[in-house]
Amino acid sequence: MKIGLYPGSFDPLTLGHLGVIKKGAKLFDKLYVCILTNAAKKSMFSETDRLNMIKLALKDIKNVEVVCENTLTVDACKKYGASFILRGLRSSADFEFEFQTNNVNITLAPEIETVFVITNISESHISSSIVKELISYNSPGYKKMVPLEIYKYIEDLRKKGDEI
Repeated sequence: MKIGLYPGSFDPLTLGHLGVIKKGAKLFDKLYVCILTNAAKKSMFSETDRLNMIKLALKDIKNVEVVCENTLTVDACKKYGASFILRGLRSSADFEFEFQTNNVNITLAPEIETVFVITNISESHISSSIVKELISYNSPGYKKMVPLEIYKYIEDLRKKGDEI
């Protein structure tokens, strides 16, 4: 059984992430989407909200499970029995970063392979950082960059008066 793990902060999950997940779901028998804590990033959404949003967006993809971990990616892979790390590439800049990260992961766990997939061209300009900026300025334009379930979830948070 081929098990993959797609790590990220997913703050929030974008259409670009969703495209990578759909490709990964075809490559692996089981794919874990793993929300990891990134000490270098300040999250806009709580871990609970991110988990709930992602579960809603992925509810129809049967071989994908969403989990949260506060550990290194390779340690999460070991915990879930994943032999592969899934990563999406939008540009050559992403490749440079991912290449260095891959080298660290190989040093820590040489038995775990990294698989890179290219994002869909229509989503290659989308990043969580851009989405967060649009949300912070109350721009409805972010609706075009996230799955509909996530847009509705965020708008429901706003209607409830929850701080984003």
